[in-house]
Amino acid sequence: QVQLAESGGGLVQDGGSAKLSCVASGMKFSLNAMAWYRQVPGKQREMVASITTGGGTKYADFVKGRFTMSRDNAKNTVDLQMNNLRSEDTGVYYCAAVNMIGGYAFPQGDWGKGTLVNVSS
Repeated sequence: QVQLAESGGGLVQDGGSAKLSCVASGMKFSLNAMAWYRQVPGKQREMVASITTGGGTKYADFVKGRFTMSRDNAKNTVDLQMNNLRSEDTGVYYCAAVNMIGGYAFPQGDWGKGTLVNVSS
C-alpha cells in the first residue's frame, strides 16, 4: 500500500521561504517519477513541480525561478524548496507518484494528507 506523508508547511511571511518534504513508502521509490501538487482555495488541485527518476525537473510557470524540487532515493523522499513566497501560494501541498507520458505528469492516484502553507502579507 502506497503511503505518502508530507511535512514542512506552516505560516510564512510574504517573501519568505519554506521547505516541504514528503516521505514515500509501499512503492519502489527510485523507479517512480514524483510530483508536488497544491490546492489553493477556490481552485482545483494543480501540479507545481515534477521530477523524473533521473532527476529531471519541470515546473509550473507560476513557480519557475522560485521553487526547486529534489529527490533522495536513499531516503525515499522528495523535497520542495519554496522561496519568495506570495499570498497566492497559500494552499495545501501534496506529493504524489506520477506517470510521465509525453513529458507530462499524471498522478497514479495515491495521496497523502497534504501540508498547509499559509503565506501572510
